[in-house]
Amino acid sequence: MQARSALFDLYGDYLRSKGGRASVAALVRLLAPLGIAAPAVRTAVSRMVRQGWLHPMRLVSGPGYLLTPKAARRLDETSARTGRNGRIGWDGRFDLVLLHAPVSRRHGQRLTFLGYGMLGEHAWVAPRPADELDAVLIEARVEYERFSAAHAAGSPSAADLAGRAWNLGELAQAYEEFVSGQRRALRAITVRSTDEEAYVARFHLLHAWRSVGLADPQLPSSLLPSPWPGTAAAVFADKHAARLRPAADRFVESCLGPITRSGRMGFSEL
Repeated sequence: MQARSALFDLYGDYLRSKGGRASVAALVRLLAPLGIAAPAVRTAVSRMVRQGWLHPMRLVSGPGYLLTPKAARRLDETSARTGRNGRIGWDGRFDLVLLHAPVSRRHGQRLTFLGYGMLGEHAWVAPRPADELDAVLIEARVEYERFSAAHAAGSPSAADLAGRAWNLGELAQAYEEFVSGQRRALRAITVRSTDEEAYVARFHLLHAWRSVGLADPQLPSSLLPSPWPGTAAAVFADKHAARLRPAADRFVESCLGPITRSGRMGFSEL
């Protein structure tokens, strides 16, 4: 687990509901049980400040960092893609994007994050339009055309399109491996476990869940194999995340200390 990724998870799962801020010392304490050393935390925080994800500020407990609106939007996007049990509704239309030139790997990853699958170097498709698509392609400096392609749910043409754009067999296997990989660790967390142990297990659970869920384009059930393992995996993740939440919250509270803001830091104080 990379420090930057763990920080996003930490702010999204715990700190955002507590004002979206924490001291550097608290961040170090909270990531230490995950095997992330203090220098890695500080380096990742500094990079996130430069990239506009965090704002430096002064807290009662010392130097700290506040989640920016840009970061909050990213967390909302991630939650919308991964924080659900059911499939998102579909109106029978695909958002088809034809590019005049291929996009870079970085911009291709961004399209995938938005739910688009690649039909070819010059064609991408999604089960619903993403508002951010235009901004991504403008940044990539790639001209494009965008169409709304209608298909009847369950029709051979729609299923064929989904099968070409996304590797559903690979995605199904990823969901199955997520459950099998997490089950043993989660069974070890009982009422006799410490709050820290519950926090670590829950952190790894949700981190692994997002890794799988962000690759899921959220296709309608009519275009998915039946039974679809993603449904059972979502129930599994939600069940254990809820079970471990009280103990994990107690551990977070014990690490945070006072977080009342006393003023914003200048960037020279980093």
